[in-house]
Amino acid sequence: MTDEIKVEQVGTADKAKLGAAIVAVAAGVAGYYVLSTDANWVRWAAVVAGLVVAALLLVFSRYGTEFSEFMASARVELRKIVWPTREETGKTTLIVFIFVAIAGFFFWGLDLLLSWATRALTGTGG
Repeated sequence: MTDEIKVEQVGTADKAKLGAAIVAVAAGVAGYYVLSTDANWVRWAAVVAGLVVAALLLVFSRYGTEFSEFMASARVELRKIVWPTREETGKTTLIVFIFVAIAGFFFWGLDLLLSWATRALTGTGG
């Protein structure tokens, strides 16, 4: 299976839409602070309006198209996942716990051995 990497140039219109989306978000945030004497819902409405305008600009640009294609391919890949059964999950969990216990005893023994060697060689240590 080969995946091709597409390298395409972004058009000027898409760059302009991206810039306008950034300006819309900044305007919404600025509106929040400019409207500091108004009610909180008005201030937040300015932020939401800026985000909605930015989202609309991005949806109709190449960035929005690529994002929707990415989401569609992600959904296809998600459908390919084979989830383990409850029994397989239980067995795997048990195996992990057993190996963690074995590793814990191994490193505990290694720590005892190294601390004994340190005391024997230097005459100090805990």
